[in-house]
Amino acid sequence: MRGIAAQGCRYLQLDDTSLAYLNDPAQRAELAAHGRDAEHQHERYIRQIDAALAGRPEDLTVTTHPCRGNFRSSWVAEGGYDSVAEALFGGLEVDGFVLEYDDARSGGFEPLRFVPEGKRVVLGLVTTKRPELESEDDLKRRIGEAARHVPLEQLAISPQCGFSSTVEGNALTRDEQVAKLALVVEVAQEVWGYA
Repeated sequence: MRGIAAQGCRYLQLDDTSLAYLNDPAQRAELAAHGRDAEHQHERYIRQIDAALAGRPEDLTVTTHPCRGNFRSSWVAEGGYDSVAEALFGGLEVDGFVLEYDDARSGGFEPLRFVPEGKRVVLGLVTTKRPELESEDDLKRRIGEAARHVPLEQLAISPQCGFSSTVEGNALTRDEQVAKLALVVEVAQEVWGYA
């Protein structure tokens, strides 16, 4: 991290599937079947990430994206953030979280109550897996629901994941992707007054 910061990097996003997969009861059951401590594995991962972040430059902003998988408009894991929320939001030494909240498999916003003051939460409310455009009113309503658990000034909006995690991409055209990004900008301007 110090090396890339020396090259000019000021924002680093860690794409982390391990913490997202541990939200999934089926994934935890598989770990337990192999004799691993599925209920506490996330705490070990958080300690390891925090050790890697120790000594990072103060002017390097680091966030993490707990990714549930994004291959050709499909996914691997499901489940809300409930089982890892307290340790993840309260213990991971990052500046913010880029979270997936694009459908029911992502769970509710209640786990956000563990987000400490000063940490950013980017709500991935706009799916990158399907071309249908979300309703602006629904997005604003969901931002309001999240704001019941973490202050609005700590929130932001984005797509739920990248549009192309693999060379094959997702089942969206370029124009559909542009429309989704334009929707994100429009909602951000209306809710927070900026893009």
